[in-house]
Amino acid sequence: MNIKDLNIKEIKDSRGNPTIEVGLVSETGDFFNAQVPSGKSVGEREAIVLPFGKAREVLDGLLKKELIGRDFGGVKELDAFLLQLDPTSQKERLGGNLTLGLSLAFARALAGEKKLELWEILRGEFFPGETGKILPRIFSNLINGGVHAENNLDFQEFLAVVEPKDSVEAAVAKLGDFYEKLGEWFKNESGLANTRLGDEGGYAPNFKDNFEPFRILGERIAAENLEGEFSLGMDAAASELWSEGKYRFENQRLSADELKQVYLNYFRRAPFLFSLEDPFDEDDGQSFGNLLAQAPGKLIIGDDLTTTRPEMIQSCASHKFVNGVIIKANQIGTLKETCEAVKAAKESKVDVIVSHRSGETADNFLIHIARAGNAQGVKIGSPYGDRLSKFKELVRVFSR
Repeated sequence: MNIKDLNIKEIKDSRGNPTIEVGLVSETGDFFNAQVPSGKSVGEREAIVLPFGKAREVLDGLLKKELIGRDFGGVKELDAFLLQLDPTSQKERLGGNLTLGLSLAFARALAGEKKLELWEILRGEFFPGETGKILPRIFSNLINGGVHAENNLDFQEFLAVVEPKDSVEAAVAKLGDFYEKLGEWFKNESGLANTRLGDEGGYAPNFKDNFEPFRILGERIAAENLEGEFSLGMDAAASELWSEGKYRFENQRLSADELKQVYLNYFRRAPFLFSLEDPFDEDDGQSFGNLLAQAPGKLIIGDDLTTTRPEMIQSCASHKFVNGVIIKANQIGTLKETCEAVKAAKESKVDVIVSHRSGETADNFLIHIARAGNAQGVKIGSPYGDRLSKFKELVRVFSR
């Protein structure tokens, strides 16, 4: 497909912070765009994010000359060309946000030209061996803490993990109902007319301690008779707690082994607790592995540890540090590399959870990556506000 024109504009993400939208005009004159999300809790190995002014300068000064009028046979070919222009490990030259916007807008144009869904284009190019569909677990952030909320929780996300039994549509409906009832419960308990929300729409009041969210969520699951369909997860985002060789937690400074004991105690006390994401610092893979070895049947997930990098995923899986990984396209910067990371995880027999970012946009591409690669999970946030479009797209794409 031939690229006729490219443009870029500044937009706001769900937190009100600036991000970019990349537009592409195809050879038929049709316009396709891509909006790029942004993260707040960011791993040190993630692709560089260029501010809008610099991204526009790179697009106008270099990429338009290289891309406009050139034919590319597919997403893989375009992305390989971008990687030749910027071979740095973190997209220091072109910016991972700009390369992802270009990659995604081109994939959409290709889907439009062939009258296919975006996920069908991605499956055809990157996952030819995948057939049918897996109904993914839905990881939904119901209580916010850490850097995503202004409350007293150290840990960042307390999640419901919903297993679609019959259909994604039914699972999403149950999750939405649970979220609304949880909000009413918080209002009744606090006596306040409104409960504070965090960056991703999760409830964010103050709590007695970091275990209390699990107690409350577990009790609400039991009260709604959702055992077997709902379990619990947590994103500790422990790199945010790491300082001078210790983890800051509940006015203490804990070693990795002491923090591991906190998690094992949580597993014992919270029967619904199933998954832990980033329980330790991003440079402490061995502590991930120590926890995994002592938590049979639980899902220990890498995010900042693996940052959607195929080689990191393979290494962490081979060392038995994790049995699940988060996939975020803007951590790596192209659809090609993102899909290669999904394939690396599946080949390494670790679960794939395709995730949103705290600073989201109206673009729902993550759902299509999940469908294309038959991911075991999607992580979307709360069924509230700007995240609702992703739940709607999840239902639409997985109802086909």
